[in-house]
Amino acid sequence: MCGIHLIWGKGANESAIKSLVSRSRHRGPDQEAVLSPWPGLWIGVNRLRILHPGPDADQPFWTGDGTGLLIWNGEIYNFRALRKLLQSMGVAFVTQSDTEVLVYYLKYFGADGLKKIQGMFALFYVDLISKSVLVARDPNGEKPLYFSQNPDTLIISSETRALAQLAGSDVDLGQISNYFYFRNPTPGKTFYKGVRAWKPGRYSQIHQHNTFRWDTLSIGNSSEKIINQTLFRETLEGVISNQFHADVPVGVMLSGGMDSSLLYALWYRQTGIPLPAYTIQVEKKYRKKYADADAAKRFVQDFPVDHQLLEIDQKTVLDHWDEFIQSMDQPIGDSAGLLTWMIGKRAKSQVKVLASGAGADELWGGYKRHHAFHQFLAHKNFWVKWAPVLKKLPFGRAWKKFNSAIRPNSNETFLNFSALNNPPSDLLEDYLRVMDSGLSEYKRALDFDRQMYLVQDVLKIQDNSLMAHGIEGRSPYLDAQLISLWKSIEDPSLLQGKPWITGCLHGLGLGWISERKKTGFGLPLLEWFGDNGPFAKKVFSALREFGKTYRAALPKEVFLLSQQPENFAKNHFLVIYNLFLFSEWLKLQEK
Repeated sequence: MCGIHLIWGKGANESAIKSLVSRSRHRGPDQEAVLSPWPGLWIGVNRLRILHPGPDADQPFWTGDGTGLLIWNGEIYNFRALRKLLQSMGVAFVTQSDTEVLVYYLKYFGADGLKKIQGMFALFYVDLISKSVLVARDPNGEKPLYFSQNPDTLIISSETRALAQLAGSDVDLGQISNYFYFRNPTPGKTFYKGVRAWKPGRYSQIHQHNTFRWDTLSIGNSSEKIINQTLFRETLEGVISNQFHADVPVGVMLSGGMDSSLLYALWYRQTGIPLPAYTIQVEKKYRKKYADADAAKRFVQDFPVDHQLLEIDQKTVLDHWDEFIQSMDQPIGDSAGLLTWMIGKRAKSQVKVLASGAGADELWGGYKRHHAFHQFLAHKNFWVKWAPVLKKLPFGRAWKKFNSAIRPNSNETFLNFSALNNPPSDLLEDYLRVMDSGLSEYKRALDFDRQMYLVQDVLKIQDNSLMAHGIEGRSPYLDAQLISLWKSIEDPSLLQGKPWITGCLHGLGLGWISERKKTGFGLPLLEWFGDNGPFAKKVFSALREFGKTYRAALPKEVFLLSQQPENFAKNHFLVIYNLFLFSEWLKLQEK
């Protein structure tokens, strides 16, 4: 796991690349280096040693003949199979690392070789013969990559802050509207002008700094095996065996929910080896609703775990808030970011890898919006006709949100379900383009979450919050084998409510976990704002100041909420937290 950086063009010099490397030291505290393969190109790396942690696998890693080198961020889970292939071709290896396998695989197979790699990665392979650089990011977007380009200089980096500072990019306040509704900037953009996200699955062979030829990787070939519950479990067991492998200590973020519990249970059934596991526990008076810790404590009665509870209350959050904000590369409107960061802070003294259940909800229909969309599609004509009337009935916030979101266009309906509030039509176009018309309407919605919510929210949180403490996050449910299996399924009943994950839990005697009410992974914001305690006071005060300072740049709906946030707290507590997070991040950019 690393931070990787590249500067090509007039702005390429040792001082500039060192500035990127020094500001990303948290991503790879074990080793760092800078290098100029030829005039006009500088690369830099921060390495976190996971597989083969000795110095002989440090980066940049050169081919034996000195014609190619690699710096990269990630893990290759099928590197043993690739290693055997390369050995049959006569390659002699000197380490046991996936880095050495990857550098030779790219040397001999080039960009075509990317299609056979199973793992998470962002990489630069430098070919000194052709004086070209292959830049690529994994299809799921598990590892971040950003770039800024002008006619003279190309800069690429794992994080945005140092890149933006080097490129002279200002904060883009025009992204506030997207953030207000979708908790993230416009797809492909960031909160810095001119700094863009390298799209998942994109690769480019760069010969000149002002030339990109974009190509896109597939997310995996469809499985040719008979798709059923048994195959799902066998595949997941194999994935866990691969992804829990490391030459450093591994742990699990154990939420007490279906996905992380299943990962740990299958691991322990296979190996009998207990691992450290970390669970958030909220204040006692809120535990009836936020019962993750109680569920996790029940789980560990049957599966031995080095179980650690992290007590979270308003004081804990306030005591760590400034440190958390300073570690945040981009603001992500999701309080799971803080909780993941807190887990990383606790876990860093014990482990260097943490596995999570990320991706299971997005792929297998685990969110409430997926259930709502399924219900909408089942009786679409009825809902389109009667929703304008039904939304006026006094049946609560969830009922009103559902009926207010209904549109004749199914894609727009799902976007409304996904957003915190129904976005104006002029914001929808960028998101509608992501929808894959080749998929059924329901699977199209899941695929949208895979491409957007998973990449921009869940995975970005995991990477940023854990790498702040020098920990690698892994997401077994996004393994290429499971993605391949998912692609083969068209039956909506197998993609709604995570039936195979539920089936596996029942097979392990853990059916009670699947029957728990899903509350989501986040702070008890509704309750904290309702109590008007110290956290609420800080949030409301900060938002009023934010509204006054940036009034000219704020959309009307944002400004109105910022001036009287306590009046909106009951129905818009997520929006209030998100804007507070953004306002706190923005303060740091002004210093």
